[in-house]
Amino acid sequence: MHDRSQIRNIAIIAHVDHGKTTLVDKLLQQSGIFRENEAVQERAMDSNDLERERGITILAKNTAITYKDYLINIVDTPGHADFGGEVERIMKMVDGVLLVVDAYEGCMPQTKFVLRKALEHHLTPIVVVNKIDRPAARPAEVIDEVLDLFIELEASDEQLDFPVVYASALNGTSSLDPEKQDDNMLALYETIIEHIPAPTENVEEPLQFLVTLMDYNEYLGRIAIGRVNRGVIRQGQPVAVMTRDGGKKSARIEKLFGFQGLRRVEIEEAGAGDIVAVAGIKDINIGETIADPNQPEALPVLKIDEPTLQMTFLVNNSPFAGREGKWVTSRKLRERLFKELETDVSLRVDETDSPDAFVVSGRGELHLGILIENMRREGYELQVSKPEVIVREIDGVKMEPIERLLIDVPEESMGAVMESLGSRKAEMVNMINNGSGQVRLEFLIPARGLIGYRTHFLTLTRGYGVMNHAFDSYGPYAGGQVGGRHEGVLVSSENGVSTLYGILSIEDRGILFVEPGTEIYEGMIVGEHTRDNDIVVNICKEKQLTNVRSATKDETVKMKTPRLFSLEQALEYLNDDEYCEITPKSVRLRKKILNKSERERAEKHRKMSEANL
Repeated sequence: MHDRSQIRNIAIIAHVDHGKTTLVDKLLQQSGIFRENEAVQERAMDSNDLERERGITILAKNTAITYKDYLINIVDTPGHADFGGEVERIMKMVDGVLLVVDAYEGCMPQTKFVLRKALEHHLTPIVVVNKIDRPAARPAEVIDEVLDLFIELEASDEQLDFPVVYASALNGTSSLDPEKQDDNMLALYETIIEHIPAPTENVEEPLQFLVTLMDYNEYLGRIAIGRVNRGVIRQGQPVAVMTRDGGKKSARIEKLFGFQGLRRVEIEEAGAGDIVAVAGIKDINIGETIADPNQPEALPVLKIDEPTLQMTFLVNNSPFAGREGKWVTSRKLRERLFKELETDVSLRVDETDSPDAFVVSGRGELHLGILIENMRREGYELQVSKPEVIVREIDGVKMEPIERLLIDVPEESMGAVMESLGSRKAEMVNMINNGSGQVRLEFLIPARGLIGYRTHFLTLTRGYGVMNHAFDSYGPYAGGQVGGRHEGVLVSSENGVSTLYGILSIEDRGILFVEPGTEIYEGMIVGEHTRDNDIVVNICKEKQLTNVRSATKDETVKMKTPRLFSLEQALEYLNDDEYCEITPKSVRLRKKILNKSERERAEKHRKMSEANL
């Protein structure tokens, strides 16, 4: 067991893309954890495929580094506010944080979001100004921005007196001087050891261990990861598990693991302040306490941010249902959603009157999009409805989630962007023009107004704009329609295969979403109409052959490039009367009611009932 004074527990927090995961890589590599000849993957902490593809951290992960005689436990946290549930819990495991800020971009919405969480838990901060090697780096101004942010978030005097390390995670260099870099990370290691406090918990008291992260292993079953809050935990020890609902059950610690680099190492015992993994306890959940059976005392249950967005997940009932997926029944869908609840505490799943539909609530589009993407990769087929914000009633007032939106745009696009956000009920709170041709605008906007905005925004800025947003607070409900799609769609009238002839005959009606040779069914959305109403089209029609031939007639035909949606774009595009059908191989948009005459009847009925109200 380590000497308590030589343990340091820290979390790395930052806005997405400011280099947290790369920084952890370099700290690992330079600590001698890996053998000289060991091939180390880049972004070693991002372990699942989705994280590697998107370059984002979704799940919090922990690792341990030995430097001199010190054991430094590092937890890499997600930067996206959608994964705030992860960040919230990590704060309970550590004594200090490394706040990583980009030397050019400075403080961003999620910087504020994650820092607020750290300061609320009274953690000791170290600020790392990363990407110091960028040509446009402005470290002095960024430090001023960070200081302003600390003051705005009402940091204590001790927290305001934070040390600063300048680094380039990509090059593996750091120093305490912004002008020159040492070619190693020693400045950062030393700052951590000097400034982050050692754990102060008592080893003599009865055991208490809070489960903060969950993992699963085929052989060991559930693995609970967390910090020993007091006492000593040993392999083979009988314990009491204090459940979230106030119950108590007996269990036994089958295996105990410490961390060394990215590996889990089996250990005999661990003391207060250690971060360890426990295996062998069935049905254990996040937020539960493992305690001494003679003195079972539960730690306070973790407070998790409430979900702000919900979608209905349904069994796929399209004409193509069951063709491409392995798991298609409502029983399998229910099982998978409830399994997700075990490890994702910010998610909520509610059953509905229909056994085939479930309302799933999460922290944002990305949060739910990642869940859907994981499910389709596992072989599930499902349909989802348009994402809707969760409106709450607080003290008798209708309230909705408000997001803080930060936008960097070229000066020439500024007017168009401000106009488009004005129609979505956004309120501008700040504007910075540092003369570089780029303008930074800050808005508060109802979360409803952001659904489906990203594609429109990229069109307005011709792809040069960058937008970031994070949940700010609940504010009074802004009445009326906010955001949403203004264009109608082209809906297929036939079942069949799209033909080039069929596509060319309706090209001038709008933008198509399918290529020739795609299987189509009645009610499937095949394109966007140039006007605001939906029209039914036949893109499966064959050319009638005649006996008159023209040598050049067909060669000159050129088809416009269709717009093919990614999963996120498809979810953003949806309207109230549409579903997105998701299978392991395809993402299709469709009308809820596939038949044209039934759709028209339902629309008539809706208008009549609205008129009667």
